[in-house]
Amino acid sequence: MGGVGQRRARAHREALALRTAMRDALHEIVEEFADTPKELRLPLLLQFADALPALPQRLLDDRDAMEPVEECTAPLFLAVEVEPGQPVRLFFDAPREAPTSRGFASVLHAGLDGGTPDEILSTPNDFYLSMGLDDLVSPLRMRGMSGMLARVKRRVAAGISA
Repeated sequence: MGGVGQRRARAHREALALRTAMRDALHEIVEEFADTPKELRLPLLLQFADALPALPQRLLDDRDAMEPVEECTAPLFLAVEVEPGQPVRLFFDAPREAPTSRGFASVLHAGLDGGTPDEILSTPNDFYLSMGLDDLVSPLRMRGMSGMLARVKRRVAAGISA
């Protein structure tokens, strides 16, 4: 097998490993971005930004229940609900004027909301690198995605140990 065949086999193994570690909904989103032509990935992220669900009234009334994500350049807040035997619920609040952060929050919501604690905790910390956005979005904004996921995981871990 030549160098190309070995690289292809390694890429297949890496994709399979990523697939088995990721919740199906999140994996489908990652594949959608990876399969989208580079010039259409940012518009796709903007579509996700527009699809971020509004906060429920109880969180609008109790803003202290939401944690700020300081790694984001925009004011972004999240809340995570973990109840025994129930799916994990994720909530994000990001201004419309911050479409990249809002899009990343929406990707996490669409991919992880309703998952089990194990599914969320086993999500690779760098899953978003497979989306093909790292050469389109600044490292500072990519750090925001990392910060959101880390906070979600920390909240989930704290919720299952409580």
